Amino acid sequence: MLVLGIETSCDETGLALYDSEKGLLADELFSQIDIHQDYGGVVPELASRDHADRVLPLLQNLLKNTDKSLDDIDLIAYTAGPGLKGCLLVGSTFARSLAYITDKPIISVNHIEAHLLAPFMEYPELSFPFFGLLISCLLYTSDA
Repeated sequence: MLVLGIETSCDETGLALYDSEKGLLADELFSQIDIHQDYGGVVPELASRDHADRVLPLLQNLLKNTDKSLDDIDLIAYTAGPGLKGCLLVGSTFARSLAYITDKPIISVNHIEAHLLAPFMEYPELSFPFFGLLISCLLYTSDA
């Protein structure tokens, strides 16, 4: 099964093709760090607009670099949360549009749960129960 993953929860636009037999085929990522740097943090409106500008070209690069087409994709997965609402909306709208025009199934993915389950992609011998730790960091700087 070939899965297209779409991630737009915050300040990086990420797409990947994952083959259930071969593993990760390729990924495309655009970081918005330069866009937000002058503001000292992520500006949600700028992030959303940049996702909207980047997601289609990244998909085109991904398909070209893997010699795949939309017809080859069996399933579309997208990040549904948590994240910035506008950014999530861009990803879900793009994913739903692709699913509609290609008549492919679609699933939403919880970003945090995906981090916890990602090790199974590389280590399929893992089994439940297991213990995981996720740490999120917010860096705030102020000139005041």
